[in-house]
Amino acid sequence: PIRPIDEKDHIRGNPNAPIVILEYSDYDCPFCKAFHETMVKVMNAYGPGGKVAWVYRHFPLQQLHPNAPALAQASECIYELGGNDAFWKFTDLVFNERATNEETDMSRLPEFATTSGVSATAFSACMDDGHTKANVDADFADGINAGAKGTPDSLILFGGQEGVINGAQPYEYVQSILDTIIKQLDGKTAASK
Repeated sequence: PIRPIDEKDHIRGNPNAPIVILEYSDYDCPFCKAFHETMVKVMNAYGPGGKVAWVYRHFPLQQLHPNAPALAQASECIYELGGNDAFWKFTDLVFNERATNEETDMSRLPEFATTSGVSATAFSACMDDGHTKANVDADFADGINAGAKGTPDSLILFGGQEGVINGAQPYEYVQSILDTIIKQLDGKTAASK
């Protein structure tokens, strides 16, 4: 069983959307970078209408991406200091400011923090403190419980049901799944009237 989505989660879009894509991700994973681009397109298409929400949870694969745990902790500091919007700005920066097979330049994190609207001094203090590691560890444990084995690993939650998106699927693939689910949910709504 996965941990229920709550106010501690990083949600882009309508938190009460009928469809939620819950992604377990690693900031330095090249496949996660590709899927991040897919999910930005998904949210641009389905987010404004309130049909889909995107929940980001950490699943840093340290053995493959040594900086991933620190990046996840950095994003938690950004969230703590600047809120949900700052978290997503930081997340977009981390994925967009590197080439697909490059590691994130860790020296740029204070710059990413200020661009996200957070004081570099407060960010550094939070990173030095290290308390956000507990949040990252909790997400990782939840990912294991949800069956995640790699990244990105995503679940689609809708109408009490659950589906899986394996790996870094392209936008058209995710779009076809969402359109099918929306038709199914709209059909149930029409039938209940």
